[in-house]
Amino acid sequence: MFHLRITVIVLAIVASGCAHHQKIPREQILSVYVAESADDTLLTRYAPAFLTYNHRSVYNRIGTPSASYDEKGRERICVNTTKPAIYYLQKEFSTARGRYTNLVYRVHFPKVPFSFIPFHLTAGKNVGVIIIITLDEERRPILVTSVGTCGCYRAIVPTTYLPRVALPEDWKDEPLRFYGERLPNVLDYSQSKQPQLLVHVRPGVHRVMDLEVVDGQLWGNAPDQNLIKADLLPVGRLETIPIDGRFTSFYHQDGALKGHVKGSVKPWETILLSLISLDFFVGTDKSYVNSYYYENPFYTSLKPWNRKDSNMYDFERFLRFWGWKL
Repeated sequence: MFHLRITVIVLAIVASGCAHHQKIPREQILSVYVAESADDTLLTRYAPAFLTYNHRSVYNRIGTPSASYDEKGRERICVNTTKPAIYYLQKEFSTARGRYTNLVYRVHFPKVPFSFIPFHLTAGKNVGVIIIITLDEERRPILVTSVGTCGCYRAIVPTTYLPRVALPEDWKDEPLRFYGERLPNVLDYSQSKQPQLLVHVRPGVHRVMDLEVVDGQLWGNAPDQNLIKADLLPVGRLETIPIDGRFTSFYHQDGALKGHVKGSVKPWETILLSLISLDFFVGTDKSYVNSYYYENPFYTSLKPWNRKDSNMYDFERFLRFWGWKL
């Protein structure tokens, strides 16, 4: 009975940390990060914009991972918010039904601050968000996937270009509810000549709280918008961060933390979820691109036996695992 009570308490704490229903106060000026690049490619054409709230708090700002040495000569990795960046990757994959292209975008914030009310389960440093826009053979967006750079809070939203036969069997035409957030059940890219995905990021926890498609031609003209230009950089730059004339990686290169983001251990998730997931570093942010090299799968299910099938880097298997039929 005692163990049952402990389990119930832990689950209640985890649930409260996952669900965020706090209403965002209306802000007079909206801070929006937009990609800046001179190239006209698929990656620049479909690059999402990120709408952030409570921009006064530095931890709600997108930045560039940077490296330095502390007074004892130890390497220190942090996210420099004076230089925002959006990191990208283009990756092809195929299924029995066709060939597809994933446009992967990754951003990082300095931290999720520690808080008990509301409880921030994911409190820790150097956290981030990944957005993946999946294109079909006609280069039309058919899926938008969002996830934390820890593999948590995965959400998959179809667009009007996706055939209904590809939807999961239990699909319902109603707003999607993920971890306390409410997302649209479909995104329409056909209503504009220059559609752009706008990602609403919840302040504090940096979780995707809404997705919408806006007109890129009209975006930025409103007086209540503070557009912040972010460099569009290849994700490989995270492996070559300058430090005193040398380079270092954003990720640990060996040891128990191999493949995880430096400085990003999540103590609350380790305490509350490591036993359930059989992963002491559960919730710690990690590399997406080199998950095989680092032997550190980017899993999106806490159940240990689903670690391989839910690995988002193997996108075709990942979609099948979650019921999608591309």
